[in-house]
Amino acid sequence: MEIVRALVRSDRRLTVRMIASELNLNHTTVHQILTEELAIKKLCAKFVPKNLTIEQKDNQMDVCLHLLERIQSDRNFLKNVITGEETWIFEYDPETKRQSMEWHHVRKKREGANQK
Repeated sequence: MEIVRALVRSDRRLTVRMIASELNLNHTTVHQILTEELAIKKLCAKFVPKNLTIEQKDNQMDVCLHLLERIQSDRNFLKNVITGEETWIFEYDPETKRQSMEWHHVRKKREGANQK
């Protein structure tokens, strides 16, 4: 079980078949270890943009208006600005939703929690 946990931690995109092949175990056994023993399942790992608060939106607008005022008052203002780009590029570019899935821990529902 610990070997399976270590493999999943090393690469969350490994499939059950890949893990089974690596450890020379049955596909069903690996699936049972992952879902029942380790309580993890595959979830789609997609980037979700963060929604800004009203305060953050107002702050962005204030900064933009301030910059516009500076540009209007000093025509050479943009010549003195140094720009840069901070781009984060992920090493894995999935082509399909299935390829972007990763193993994540899930909370088990308590028995009888939804029963009345």
